[in-house]
Amino acid sequence: MIWLRFESHLAAEPPTIWLHATQMSGVNSELSPLMRMSVPKAFAGLGLRDAPQGSLLFNSWLLLFGVLPFDRHGLRIERFWDYGFQEDSSSWLQRRWRHRRYVELLPDGSRLVDELEIQPRFLPAWLLRPVIDLLFRHRHRYLRRHFGIVEPRPPAG
Repeated sequence: MIWLRFESHLAAEPPTIWLHATQMSGVNSELSPLMRMSVPKAFAGLGLRDAPQGSLLFNSWLLLFGVLPFDRHGLRIERFWDYGFQEDSSSWLQRRWRHRRYVELLPDGSRLVDELEIQPRFLPAWLLRPVIDLLFRHRHRYLRRHFGIVEPRPPAG
């Protein structure tokens, strides 16, 4: 198993960040240029928030550098809450891809957190972990550039 956590303090309100984070165009902006997820035309304008919970939403090609297919991902949103979701999907390469993303209001901005629990299907975890780590660090760099950053305040005391 692979467990990873990423956090960014952003200079935007949760509703603004949430709108971006739940649109496939926003997801692909975060992934670009390293990869892209294909989206069926029927779902191109659909926000993930509109997706039925607990059932397969659609199958997506994961495209390396936006063109080379390397995996087939079955996107399934397990549940939503205010400014958060948990995806519980699988793919040809991942037996389980559990992705929890949420946005919390801070006194001076917001915190976006991604938590991942991944069970590889064929490739060893030691090989996949640095690749997934690189991809999510890239996503968070994009988010910080896009929304701006806020330096977290030290705890009062």
